[in-house]
Amino acid sequence: MLTSSVYRTVAFTAAFTPALLLASVLATPVAAARADAPVPVTSAASAKALAVATVRSSSGAQLTSADGVVEAVRQSVIATQVSGAIVDLPVKAGDSVKAGQLLLRMDARAANQEAKASSAQVEAARAALILAAKDYERQKLLFNKQYISAAQLERAESQFKSASAQANAQIAQAGAVQTQTGFYVLNAPYAGVVSEVPVMLGDMAMPGRPLMTVYDPTSLRVTATVPQARVANLVAGQVVRIEFPGMPEAQRWITASKLTVLPVADAATHTVQLRLDLPGATSGLTPGMFARVNLAFNDSSKANAGTDMARLYVPAKTVFRRAELTAVYVLNAQGQPLLRQVKAGAVIGTEQEILSGVSSGEQVALDPVAAAKVGIVPAAKDSSK
Repeated sequence: MLTSSVYRTVAFTAAFTPALLLASVLATPVAAARADAPVPVTSAASAKALAVATVRSSSGAQLTSADGVVEAVRQSVIATQVSGAIVDLPVKAGDSVKAGQLLLRMDARAANQEAKASSAQVEAARAALILAAKDYERQKLLFNKQYISAAQLERAESQFKSASAQANAQIAQAGAVQTQTGFYVLNAPYAGVVSEVPVMLGDMAMPGRPLMTVYDPTSLRVTATVPQARVANLVAGQVVRIEFPGMPEAQRWITASKLTVLPVADAATHTVQLRLDLPGATSGLTPGMFARVNLAFNDSSKANAGTDMARLYVPAKTVFRRAELTAVYVLNAQGQPLLRQVKAGAVIGTEQEILSGVSSGEQVALDPVAAAKVGIVPAAKDSSK
């Protein structure tokens, strides 16, 4: 009898345990896969405090992402016009510089000596000019008193003009030499950041050789390419959102201030370049960083002709995923969150496309975790039973 009773107890437990486990799983908000499953909760008042978003419909426009890269609107490759050894290199890659700040100095001793020689030649030419001017004035006085001939006066005038021309030539040459000495010192053309310094102290700088690169971090843009066949379908005046996957979450998304389509196509790739200006100084962004541009195109393909179906979008953070379940919490007429299974499409920017499961205008909970704790208040038990 005892053995039979124990057997029945074990058999009942084995049969009951899977059902009990299944029921406990289905009772949780995570695994509630059936549509509009009510969630047991604390109070109806809590539902009113839920942050919600409205299911948005977008008819006739298709959102597509394109890979892009960050580049500086103002970027300068610093080079020199003269040759010389680098004797001073006070900056390095990553340094911030002010406009006019010293970037590099080359050995200018030979140029300085040449400048001194030119200055001495200018002084000699000026002395010769003064002497010629005085001689010309004396010859004019003698000619007026008819002590010399006109030929002698003309000779004195010619010598004066020649000395004047030589003095002007020496002054111009000295100015050119002085200007050339300035080429041995390189200053920052504007306030910015030094991004690259491919030379070292003591290297020989030569004309045409890049010495460093400077860019303005307050003026950046993103460039991306799209097929030339789709350029005409770009939605005019659209607000373009750009994602920077390498940035922290708080700085990951930026709205472009301006979209420019370049009026030329690449003959090799048959693509057109887009330029998207970024608003002001953007902390953390540097030229060369990867970006993902989200663009809206008018869908005018023949396959969709006559079937212009609206696309539905919700904020991506409202979508709840666990195992094979993809769902959102939809608010019913009483404002209570109900777990509803949906079929998700592509993630575009901060939005998730919903292919089925919701309708345009419905409200979904922004925080699925908070919605799981809010639901229908259990009904009171009947005391007559």
